[in-house]
Amino acid sequence: MQKPLLADDLNLGTVGLGCMSMSHAYTPAERDDEESILVVQRAIELGIRLFDTADIYGPFTNESLLGRALEGRRDEVVIATKCGLVTEPDGKLSRNGRPEYLRAACDASLRRLRTDVIDLYQLHRVDPEVPLEETWGALAELVTAGKVRALGMSHGTVEELERAHAVFPVSAAQYELSIWADYTREDVLPWCAEHDVDFLAFSPIGRGYLTGKLAVSEFDADDSRSRDPRFTTDAMTDNQIIVDGVRAVAARLDATPAQVAIAWVLAQGERVVPIPGTKKLRWLEENAAAADLKLSDDDLAELDALPTPMGHRRWK
Repeated sequence: MQKPLLADDLNLGTVGLGCMSMSHAYTPAERDDEESILVVQRAIELGIRLFDTADIYGPFTNESLLGRALEGRRDEVVIATKCGLVTEPDGKLSRNGRPEYLRAACDASLRRLRTDVIDLYQLHRVDPEVPLEETWGALAELVTAGKVRALGMSHGTVEELERAHAVFPVSAAQYELSIWADYTREDVLPWCAEHDVDFLAFSPIGRGYLTGKLAVSEFDADDSRSRDPRFTTDAMTDNQIIVDGVRAVAARLDATPAQVAIAWVLAQGERVVPIPGTKKLRWLEENAAAADLKLSDDDLAELDALPTPMGHRRWK
């Protein structure tokens, strides 16, 4: 069995970059491929190494965009992508963990990313129709074949992480983690710490809410936040107390709310890597600077004492 490589050997860096919003989920009118390419290239200059995408983002276009942006810089970065979620003809999402599908999906991702190996290949969702051991075994074969360096899982339960880990080592686990979405601190984070597994934290800024820059308003129908119960008008109004708490800490530290939110995520463990997403250069530079912000025990206690957000739910 080939030993998977990740934290020590691939050097994920302190803060990564989530690329989804460049092509998927958030308001289409704000997308600009050329600016997104500049964001990726500037991220490399700032020392960011981990770039996270998925074949479902677009679908497919986000991987192609990242492949273009990394032309000539491949050896300087860690590419993480995902498989196992499929957009059906009617636009609905389904899960596919069948070995033959995963093999084809990997080959397609390699082509779009313009690379001969994926550093971290993640199962986006567990397919309940296929035994996890069969799915994970097929992914492990991709490591043996040299197409993938390490495996990760997104949104799996601890029981599913255990089952996969027994077949082939899980190198990373990816979940939402932020001041207003901290449910993984109960189970997944301790499991990752115990097993020396890296934890990739997406949406560390609360899908933009914790910056304090989002107005209480309805989102475009194409914006995934329009379907998030935390972003209803009532919820955003009630949750303002959380934003105010983050702002208070930020003002004391001469930092921005986004930087405090990212620093809070970094404080959750040595193997936690926040991957804030952005398609704007100014937010990229602000987010990257959070790597140098250290929160005191008092700061963390103050943030941990903030109330549970209205509309909070564990994402599956």
